[in-house]
Amino acid sequence: MASILSGLFPLFLFVFFLYKWVSSRKPKNLPPSPPKLPIIGNLHQMGKHTHRTLLALSQKYGAPDIMFLQLGTKPSVVISSAKAASYAFKTHDASFSERPQLAIAKLFNYGCKDMIFAPYGDHWRRLKSICTLQLFTSSRVKSFRRVREEELDLMIQAIKENSKQLVNLTSLFSSLTNDIVCRTAFGRKYRVDEQGQGIDFDRLIKGFIDFFGRQNVEDVLPWMSWINRFNGFNAKAREVSEVLDPFVERIVHDHATRMKDRLRSSTIDDDDTTIKDFVDILLESYQTDGGAKYAPDAHLVIKALLVNIFAAGTHTQTITMEWTFTELLRHPKVMKRLQQEIRDVVGEKGAVSEDDLENLTYLKAVIKEIFRVHPPVPVVVPRLCREDIKLSGYDIPAGTQIIFNVWAIGRDSAYWDDVDVFNPERFLNSEIDYKGQHFGLLPFGAGRRGCPGILFATTNIEVVLANLVHQFDWSLPVGVEKESLDMSETSGGIPHKKEPVIVIAVPRA
Repeated sequence: MASILSGLFPLFLFVFFLYKWVSSRKPKNLPPSPPKLPIIGNLHQMGKHTHRTLLALSQKYGAPDIMFLQLGTKPSVVISSAKAASYAFKTHDASFSERPQLAIAKLFNYGCKDMIFAPYGDHWRRLKSICTLQLFTSSRVKSFRRVREEELDLMIQAIKENSKQLVNLTSLFSSLTNDIVCRTAFGRKYRVDEQGQGIDFDRLIKGFIDFFGRQNVEDVLPWMSWINRFNGFNAKAREVSEVLDPFVERIVHDHATRMKDRLRSSTIDDDDTTIKDFVDILLESYQTDGGAKYAPDAHLVIKALLVNIFAAGTHTQTITMEWTFTELLRHPKVMKRLQQEIRDVVGEKGAVSEDDLENLTYLKAVIKEIFRVHPPVPVVVPRLCREDIKLSGYDIPAGTQIIFNVWAIGRDSAYWDDVDVFNPERFLNSEIDYKGQHFGLLPFGAGRRGCPGILFATTNIEVVLANLVHQFDWSLPVGVEKESLDMSETSGGIPHKKEPVIVIAVPRA
């Protein structure tokens, strides 16, 4: 008997592994998908505007909720409805907590040591804790109130000096958000002077953001990464990196030196009333041995976090402000109602204070509607599925990239009425918010990897818009009709309004 069993054992192993192999080869019940080509999959179907292309494909191929795409070597699932997003975040948020390791993120974020692209694990958890419990708390955001007021006052004075003349609001919004973020995060503003010396912060951000809105061959077809040496991608990436890295290096070095000098000095007391910027907070968070040294890799981690803050905190706010003003100019009744609310609440005061914001319910409704119609990042940073799961009845294999098309979700007719109509009134007497609990409105994502800087961003946006609407009456240039306003976007994954917002401002009497 023993000899018979020993003879059958190899056969048993063969049958067992054959069964496992056949099982693994069985076609999975994947979500609906457009037809694919060999090697490149669905890459040839991706257009200039990623969010619009993904929605058009899902509608054409009967996948309004969830769609499968093969983007080169990357299996990807696109979620385009509030229902599918609800299933994803409520049931599978832990499974979707990983990030794809993009080549460009490894370059600009020091091997993905930042919070946005860091692999899910202890390092990421510590970064999330620092951001939520130290950087972006309500008290911390309030502590920068004076910074916002000073920078906003400078912008308003600049507009008044050009009263009744053409004003480029896009340019002013960009400068304002850059200056606020620089002062709160880095401690001071960074500008190019009249001699052209210094950092062109706006140009640096746009160059950086451009890479995260483009499809990198190295990520989808790794064996063809050599193409980047000839199409200018690598050269341009190095050019941006060679400006970006010395910039954040100098910021961290200057702060670290100042902190060490303060620690060495016995004549200077630590003043708890001093407003600390983000770099100060990060350096303190990574101090060890009573401040004598920093934790391993702390220097690179802090630089990576600063890259996150200055990129995510400036460009997105500018986009939201310029789209808000564009829609207000296109909808004079909305502008009038918003202006009336603000002036009723503020009264005879010359400016809107941050204490007034909680009473401006229509302003908040306008901003929510802007986030629905024009989310600053229409396709939020993808997730990566960590394990085999089922979603909406479909098989999602481990290693699949999960793409949330929040622009399409904001146009989900099963969740919203009149999806193409700009209508802030839909949010009055509504509990729907944009903080990740209502899955039809996800401009900042949701779940574990949702954006922690929501309060910081929205406070800046609200106080700026409220003051501009309160202190000025706005009109379009002579000969420009609201119906003819250009609403086109730039191409890429992080688009902004193609044409700047040009207006005429008249100070309120």
